[in-house]
Amino acid sequence: QVQLVESGGGLVQAGGSLRLSCTASGRTFSVYAMGWFRQAPGKEREFVATHTRNGSTSAYAGSVRGRFSISMDIAKNTLYLQMNSLKPEDTAIYYCAAGSWGASEEKYDYWGQGTQVTVSS
Repeated sequence: QVQLVESGGGLVQAGGSLRLSCTASGRTFSVYAMGWFRQAPGKEREFVATHTRNGSTSAYAGSVRGRFSISMDIAKNTLYLQMNSLKPEDTAIYYCAAGSWGASEEKYDYWGQGTQVTVSS
């Protein structure tokens, strides 16, 4: 099993920045990639970004590319999501996930509890 704990959410004005963190514990050696998904009120959960755990390969959803940056500190088993130029439409619960590579939820076996990000206009 792998446990994921997110932190860093909050309330920010449009144009501002936030950094989310996700620390993994347990059988992390079984994880190939870690990613972020988000779910806005009334919408389905969607892919945000993903990063290989032991490498430097990443991928982003088109809606966040150029504004968000995903990174991995393997020594700390921690995944980060730096979010800049935030927009009200970025408001959602952000979930950390761990598993294999891809933009589909089915690729990820482990999920965190989620952290709320609210962007005011």
